Amino acid sequence: MRVHSPAISPHHRRRQCRPHTAVDYLPSHHHDGRLFQMASTATKNYPTPITPPPRNIHPTHWPKTASESDEASVIVRLLDSERRHMPRQDYLRLRRSRPIHLIARQNSINYILKVHAAYRFKPVTAFLSVNYFDRFLSSHTLPESGWPFQLLSVACLSLAAKMEEMYVPLLMDLQIFEPTHIFESKTVQRMELCVMATLDWRLRSVTPFDYLHYFASKVPSAAASRFHSILSLASDIILSSARVMDFSIFPPSVMSAAALMISAAGEAESLISLENFNERVDREMVSSCHQLMDQYLADTGSAGHLKHQLSPPRSPVGLFDAAAGPGSENQGAGSGMASDQFLPAQRSAE
Repeated sequence: MRVHSPAISPHHRRRQCRPHTAVDYLPSHHHDGRLFQMASTATKNYPTPITPPPRNIHPTHWPKTASESDEASVIVRLLDSERRHMPRQDYLRLRRSRPIHLIARQNSINYILKVHAAYRFKPVTAFLSVNYFDRFLSSHTLPESGWPFQLLSVACLSLAAKMEEMYVPLLMDLQIFEPTHIFESKTVQRMELCVMATLDWRLRSVTPFDYLHYFASKVPSAAASRFHSILSLASDIILSSARVMDFSIFPPSVMSAAALMISAAGEAESLISLENFNERVDREMVSSCHQLMDQYLADTGSAGHLKHQLSPPRSPVGLFDAAAGPGSENQGAGSGMASDQFLPAQRSAE
């Protein structure tokens, strides 16, 4: 059986997203038996092509016509399923035991967020990328050379963009900012397939952005004049927090509530409380996450920038760079971690 990958015109720098099946991610000229078996099994078990979610979960696009009871029922369903879209419980402990993996993850997430900002993707696209990245690493241990982490970051960003963005750059065009390695499209496609199989094809992850608009609607009327700026600031805080692995232990609902409490500080500081949120949201975890966010923003010098900026840009590059720490400006994912003998371009196709 001869399997063909979809043809892409080299004259177009960007293309519109279309539904993909598992077989689409196999290279046209050769494939290994394991990947082909994975694709065949996945196609059999999931006959419906992967399509973007019917709802846009960016907070500014929450359905305005939904009744309060409808929104509440949606929130309940999200709370029921959110833990199925998180890394394994031992993920943080395992990663901390391998410092070089912490560095590689930091470089990879920095790279994802810089590319996200360059293409002005939606905030949820960046968070989904990090979610896929952490969920994959919680099930797999990658080699300590730099290029596997870089390949994983490109694949996760590509998958998230296909889920959320109307127009998705070519795979080669996602590899900007002079990364240490450049991967062929078929190599990234194989990694995409591996990521999807590892995530059990659960790509419509629950994120903090699913809750943000609903939780913000519970903000007391005294803060109503700042409603949109509160949403924007909370979105910035969530994205900035995605850099820090410690936040991977918090469910999306907890991160959303904590970010909203910080962004609503100021004239509404005494009005926002844990009682404003759904009773099923873990109050103790929200308090812990709130404290960690406050500490993190203070450590990076971003607290004042966030709390006093009324109209933050859609992609806060300055905030990202501040959070990345010194020396990250010129680092690609996994830079300086791999020798030439491990360059993907020199690896024979399996």
